[in-house]
Amino acid sequence: MRIGLFIAETSPPGSDLEDLLERARWADEHGLHTGWVPHVPWSLDALTAVALAGQVTERIELGTAVVPTWSHHPYGMAQHALTAQAATGGRLLLGIGPSHQSVAEGWYGADYSGVIHHVREYVEVLEAVDQAQADALAGRGLGAMGGRVHHEGERYPVESLLGVPGAEPVPIYLAALAPLMLKLAGERAAGTITWMCDERAIETHVVPRLTAAAQAAGRAVPRVIGGLPVGVCDSKEEGLAAAEARYGGYRDIPTYARALARGGSESPAEVAAVGTERDVAARLASYASAGVTDLAAMTFGIGPDPETRARNHDRTLTLLADLAG
Repeated sequence: MRIGLFIAETSPPGSDLEDLLERARWADEHGLHTGWVPHVPWSLDALTAVALAGQVTERIELGTAVVPTWSHHPYGMAQHALTAQAATGGRLLLGIGPSHQSVAEGWYGADYSGVIHHVREYVEVLEAVDQAQADALAGRGLGAMGGRVHHEGERYPVESLLGVPGAEPVPIYLAALAPLMLKLAGERAAGTITWMCDERAIETHVVPRLTAAAQAAGRAVPRVIGGLPVGVCDSKEEGLAAAEARYGGYRDIPTYARALARGGSESPAEVAAVGTERDVAARLASYASAGVTDLAAMTFGIGPDPETRARNHDRTLTLLADLAG
């Protein structure tokens, strides 16, 4: 299992640019495999943040987890992503997803009905742009104007050109938890990004559907990015209480409530890897055994006071670096 972590804070008040770049440098220098940036209202634009992180790192893969599809037209998303891909030297993992009905309709004024059809066509446009970019790189396009982007669709018809200098085509990762989304990810994506899925949900729900769809499409099984709260502390009970206080609200979001139910978990805290270094390492190993290929650790400090929380957070980061090594 590749070891990665969020290099920007996911909880309010989020991370400023200085903090993002510091965490990106740390992850790159300490051997972690991936660094992830959320796209939430109280933080930085994820693709812009990844592009900037690419300027202070050399080898780590940098991903978005995840950009809501509703925030960009897919043609615009593709150009934004290709620019970030050029800025990172080909290290971008483009994580996208339709988010939740409340986000689509409340934040973006979109219609969430038929969401799988929206996502499927969205991916088709991204694939068309990737093909145009590949054509431009291979000299099959229209010279300096790039390659032809052609998509005949109900929601997103596109007839245009695109060719971003210095960018390789971008791999697509879908935030897929529901059966139809997992099928689409298996058929078309480079991986899926999960959240609030314990080992049972990964092993019995995510991996079988992803694998079956990929095999039916004649392609390799995509990566499984496991987003998990991770925190080292002296007492597992203290860690579970801290995880419940910080992440308990996810049980009220229908998508994540269903993910918890599929794994038999009653609380978001039960998904978290918390406790001593030995406890956390063992729990992460169980996720790897269940089929998680990449950890996206959402690290948090545990303790009764700021000093203890900071010390335990440092212990968490040290453990992740050791596991990555």
